[in-house]
Amino acid sequence: MAKLISAPTVIRAAGTKEKNIEEYIGRVNSSTEALSVARMVSPQGWAEPGQRPQFDEYSVVLKGCLCVQTETELHEVRAGQAFHCAPGEWVQYSSPYEGGAEYIAVCLPAFSPDSVNRDHA
Repeated sequence: MAKLISAPTVIRAAGTKEKNIEEYIGRVNSSTEALSVARMVSPQGWAEPGQRPQFDEYSVVLKGCLCVQTETELHEVRAGQAFHCAPGEWVQYSSPYEGGAEYIAVCLPAFSPDSVNRDHA
C-alpha cells in the first residue's frame, strides 16, 4: 500500500556531541525492518564510538565532510561522495572539520541499537 511519510522522527544519537538523526523510514518512524533511511546532521567535533554493524550501511554526503575510520584506513567522504560499510566491518564515523557534515544514511536491514554492535567505552 502506498503511504506518505509526512515527517521524520528525531532520534538521539550516540557520540561526543549532539547529532540530529531524522529517521524517515525505519523501525521507529515507519515500523519498517527491511531498511532505514535517515538524514544525519553532525556538528564539527562530533564522533561516535566504533562499531561492527550487522547491516549494510550506505552514507551519501550532502554537505561538509564525513570521516570514516576503518580497521585499515581513514576515508574523508565529501559532499557528492558516498561510502559503503558491509556487515561485520569495523567502522567509526566522525565530523571533525568546520561546518560538520550532513548526510543520508541507508541501512539494510534497518538500523537497530541491538545490531550496531558499538564498542564498549
